[in-house]
Amino acid sequence: MSVILCTAGYDHTIRFWEALSGICQRTIPHIESQVNRLCISPDKRYLAAAGRHSVKLYDINSTNPNPVLTFEGHTGNITGVGFHVEGKWMATSSEDGTVKIWDVRTGSVQRNYSHGTTAVNDVVIHPNQGEIISCDRTGNVRVWDLGESKCTHQLIPDEGVSMTTVTVATDGTLLCAGSNSGMVYVWRMIQDRDMTSLIPVTKFSAHLQYVTRVLLSPDGLHLATCSSDHTAKIWSVDPRPGASTPQQSKGDDPLLSLANMANSAFNLETTLTGHQRWVWDCAFSADSAYLVTACSDHFARLWELGTNNVIRQYNGHHRGCVCVALNDYSNC
Repeated sequence: MSVILCTAGYDHTIRFWEALSGICQRTIPHIESQVNRLCISPDKRYLAAAGRHSVKLYDINSTNPNPVLTFEGHTGNITGVGFHVEGKWMATSSEDGTVKIWDVRTGSVQRNYSHGTTAVNDVVIHPNQGEIISCDRTGNVRVWDLGESKCTHQLIPDEGVSMTTVTVATDGTLLCAGSNSGMVYVWRMIQDRDMTSLIPVTKFSAHLQYVTRVLLSPDGLHLATCSSDHTAKIWSVDPRPGASTPQQSKGDDPLLSLANMANSAFNLETTLTGHQRWVWDCAFSADSAYLVTACSDHFARLWELGTNNVIRQYNGHHRGCVCVALNDYSNC
């Protein structure tokens, strides 16, 4: 399958879709609980479905509705899931206050990191595969070094305000976090040998209600935000034309370059309207030209970002559709 698109939510089903026709080609029951998050392995072989207390791994190319492996060990809702670039391990976050690293071959826990008693809302894997970033309900954003097996950075952008979602640029240079106050916070990640430095770039009000998801596009030029205000928004991540950046001009002051970026980037490009309820999740196409959104109104929608039009609507869920996964990368 060249394009894998799947959605899930509160009707206890996972649906696979033909992206262009909008036809549902396969349904997998997830009887134990709702599905909170979905993630497709980089090789398109497996789908990880995060539920109430477990993650189930399904064979995408099989017709068997049963999982090939179940990852058990969390004691609260699982809120985030992501695969290692070669699919060897998987990271999860949970409302039980932990982030776990799992061996995908055996289903066993390799690492366990604690946020204390507070719920962890999201986790992402840094492209260097050596760090993961998580965020929690009390407002912490933490960077964990897998080699050292410890927390190397603890950021508190707005004390006491829940950080709901995090995203890292594909080149590892930018980190964004969204909050339930509608704010988005941005840091530049600078790698120096084995050390990662985090420099605040900017913060801005993206929505007047909860930010449910932030996601940087594969080309690094756009930021998508989803919200309880029934919209998704696309923001520009282009530095101001002519402004220097740390990569573009070695002789310039990096802090000045970051200031240029803060003054110019994250302009609102478009607001995607038409959702009838909360927009929970989104996924970019590999070329960053399309976005799929998942909404509590039971629908997933495919947006063409060049025109801001819905070109396909995926209809079949009987309750809220809260997560989506898309992999249309070439296997070459």
